[in-house]
Amino acid sequence: MKRREFIKGSAILGMSIATSNLLVANSGMYHENSKRKIYRILNSKGVDVGTLPVMRAFAGNHVDHVSPFVMLDEFGPINLDAGSDPLRVDAHPHAGVTPTTYFLEGTGHHKDSLNFDFQIGKGDFMMFSSGKGAIHMEESGKKLYDEGGVYHGFQIWLNTPAKYKFADPTTTVFRYKDMDLIEEQAYTARVVLGELFGAKSNIETHTPAFYYHINMFDDSRLDIPTDPLHNAFIYLIDGKLELEGGRMLQKNQLALYQRGDSQINLYAQCGAEFLVLGGQPLNEPVYSYGPFVMNDEEQIRQCIRNYNDGLMGNPDVVNR
Repeated sequence: MKRREFIKGSAILGMSIATSNLLVANSGMYHENSKRKIYRILNSKGVDVGTLPVMRAFAGNHVDHVSPFVMLDEFGPINLDAGSDPLRVDAHPHAGVTPTTYFLEGTGHHKDSLNFDFQIGKGDFMMFSSGKGAIHMEESGKKLYDEGGVYHGFQIWLNTPAKYKFADPTTTVFRYKDMDLIEEQAYTARVVLGELFGAKSNIETHTPAFYYHINMFDDSRLDIPTDPLHNAFIYLIDGKLELEGGRMLQKNQLALYQRGDSQINLYAQCGAEFLVLGGQPLNEPVYSYGPFVMNDEEQIRQCIRNYNDGLMGNPDVVNR
């Protein structure tokens, strides 16, 4: 692989567009003065990353409403037959950003230039903290190859604050025990990052961030408290979800919220599965080029030089 092949067509670009909002009859919502207002509802768009098809909700755009996150991709659900070729993204670099991977179903294989080689699976959460730069390869995992099954999850990039952009890179995998699970009559919620209703994640981030995986059951309502000064957004995995103002969120859509109020009011008439994410905005310039996310153009140029000089590792070795 030529060192600069990853540049072609890979600059992170916004892939989502504004969509109309549908009013809901027979609404099950109730209304509070402290509810967060919706800024915009977006459609995801299908793109290919290596041999892996994904639904991309945002990538490098809407920064003022999604920071400290900078990209959200859903991969799958895809049914793989035993023995079929792995879905694969060949070795490529990152710098200045932490790609996180969360598996809903199936298994994945991560290998990088830091000498980490992981098989990860359902419920696992991996953070590839790229810092000053490292290379990784991603593909569907050994268990899926041996047995077949469903491959489904998320890669969501968490931006790195300026003071840590050139820190030493590392990779960490977290298991179920690191993330609290809330089980109630109306819903379940896994706290991947942050805290919700007293349940906490043991996973640390540089700045405050939250990441909840929620399933609401039929005819259920849920109020999610947030810091009014933090960003918040919802990605719908399956079902339908009624939001503030009687707006309906459909599968693969993203709702961005305004800051200034606390409660996110939700209603699911026939059940819904979704992610709720957000956190403290970094309020720093964002310059992105392909897999590099920095604070100015010169830092991007430095990343490209470092990659071309082999300082992030050898992609041919990682691909083996």
